[in-house]
Amino acid sequence: MLWLGRRRGYLADWFTQQWVRATGRCVDLQELPWLDGPAGKTDGIGSDFFDIYAVENGLEILNDDVPRGLVGDMAAVVAGTKIQPKVKDFYENTSEYDMDCWSEWSTGFRPFGQLLSLIFSRRLGQLNVPLTGLDTHRGISSRIVAMRGPSSTTPLIAWVRELPATGQILYAGCYTTCRVPGYSGECIKVCFPLPNGRAMVIMHPEVHSDGSLTVISDGKEFGDPGFCFVVEDTNSRAWARYVATMKESIHVYSAEGKDVRADHVLRIFGQVLLRLHYKLTRKSALIRSVREQRPDGRRAGPEAYTPSEQ
Repeated sequence: MLWLGRRRGYLADWFTQQWVRATGRCVDLQELPWLDGPAGKTDGIGSDFFDIYAVENGLEILNDDVPRGLVGDMAAVVAGTKIQPKVKDFYENTSEYDMDCWSEWSTGFRPFGQLLSLIFSRRLGQLNVPLTGLDTHRGISSRIVAMRGPSSTTPLIAWVRELPATGQILYAGCYTTCRVPGYSGECIKVCFPLPNGRAMVIMHPEVHSDGSLTVISDGKEFGDPGFCFVVEDTNSRAWARYVATMKESIHVYSAEGKDVRADHVLRIFGQVLLRLHYKLTRKSALIRSVREQRPDGRRAGPEAYTPSEQ
């Protein structure tokens, strides 16, 4: 892949950024803060992106002895509706859960996934969607990174998921809540750092009669919940491209025992591209103790444990 220098990065990434500039809109991030978030460097992302990001931006990485969740308070997100206790617990204590995943590519779309992986995902260390069942046969390594600035009381939460079977990053994303012009309530925002910018998914919640939860990105135009590319220009100016043809939904619900299940569906042009099925199991106190301690008493890193080692 042709390298164009530190500022522009690789040709494929630079070309994508030019597409965002040519087809998107110029925005002021101070006026539209819901488009703001971490931006990646041109040489890739990787599993340690948020650790480096914290150091470079003067953020403290908080002690991981404390359970951390993607959302601090789900009651604020679901606007008074009642969700299943285990679903609420997963979002508020995500670090306490182990993950397994199964992927189902729709017929005809697998070559598209292979092409994206070849051109972008593996090189960048970001958005490596499983291509086969073998990619996830050893489970998923999951790590929460909680960061906080000196003047902030609310931590910034990053969720880094890796595929032990392939050594690739599944997702490295930053989770916050936000409000957008096209939806009246609170949304969950996920930022995936990319070279000179980010991919963003903004999802609105829908609580079902049984208390299960679906988060949905299915808007029609800029300002709605949905999928967006952002390329940064200066500290406050950026280019944003809303992609209305990309939609997704994640249905999260209680299962047997300590399990929570999630069915993740991605669509493009109205057609199902990919289905991901997650099994999310709360760790027992014993397993957590074994995971966190080495024989010498020092804490073990995330690489020291995968679900298959239980």
